[in-house]
Amino acid sequence: MDFGLLSFGTALGERAAVSRIAPEYTADVGRILEYGYRHIHRCPPDTGISDLAAEAAVQALAESGTDPADLDLIVLAITDIPEYLYWDPSAHLQERLGAPRAEAVLITQGCVGGITCLDTVAGRFATHPDYRRALVVGANRTVEAYWNRMETHSLLFSDGAAAAVVERGHERRRWRVSEVLSDGRYAGFFRLEQGGSAEPFQAGRVPDEPVTVKDGWDIMEYFDYDTDAFSGFVELMNQRCADVVAAACRRSGIRPSDLSRVVLLNDNARTLQEIAKRIDVPIERTNLHFSLENGHFGAADHLLNLNRLHRSGEVRPGDLVALVGMGRGMHWACALIEW
Repeated sequence: MDFGLLSFGTALGERAAVSRIAPEYTADVGRILEYGYRHIHRCPPDTGISDLAAEAAVQALAESGTDPADLDLIVLAITDIPEYLYWDPSAHLQERLGAPRAEAVLITQGCVGGITCLDTVAGRFATHPDYRRALVVGANRTVEAYWNRMETHSLLFSDGAAAAVVERGHERRRWRVSEVLSDGRYAGFFRLEQGGSAEPFQAGRVPDEPVTVKDGWDIMEYFDYDTDAFSGFVELMNQRCADVVAAACRRSGIRPSDLSRVVLLNDNARTLQEIAKRIDVPIERTNLHFSLENGHFGAADHLLNLNRLHRSGEVRPGDLVALVGMGRGMHWACALIEW
């Protein structure tokens, strides 16, 4: 499939210094500061993930002069749960934008959704030759009732969204290939134990403990608190990022060293440096600075970084940019964009 990213839009929560707000989330402030993040973005309680997605989408549509009624496809990738259960926020976004012709698709593969949404566009364009223009959106709104944005993970979660208008045959920022690796052995990581059909929420019942997602301590329990086994899992996570990049490059007939930029998750400083080393690219070619300055936006990370590259002019026509990440499930994904 031959399509390119035409325009971008973003929506971010309010910026806050990590050093100032960390005590709201944890007593172990020193550990949080060691991750290297300087700021994160937070939304007020009345802002939902669909609000962020719509704001970013409207910007992207306006920049390209696209009438929402002309969209053929909308792909929304989210990290956390939306405002309601039994509810499709991608269909809601379609209605909210006024895009009645557009097929709406929801991607819920966690933090790789901003990458796999491009492969979804490629597939829909392949099976629907009449589809010409699509909208992709990645969004994250941390649900703090279930998820501590600073303690649950070694990432500090930010609220925000990014969108891009995609056009068949567009000659700039062209999608070339995508690769995905999945490993279901770890599907239970970061699971919310209550609220599903196995353990429904029940009115009037007071739980023994607060209802929260599984966190890093639960992952340690999975590995029987064996530090060597846990370290091996961390090695696996990082190595598979390098593996999926290598696979995408092979399909394109290039080497990882040919990449002009490697956009990783907005991860902590140590993880970004480790993955860059495994891919064999200088850390200066990654999104390290943007990550530490803004925090991790889940499925919005990669589109936000593409928007930054688009605005800054750092990347020249013909340069290759790799989008790389991992997400719960677990999944590892890479997409190559030719500038």
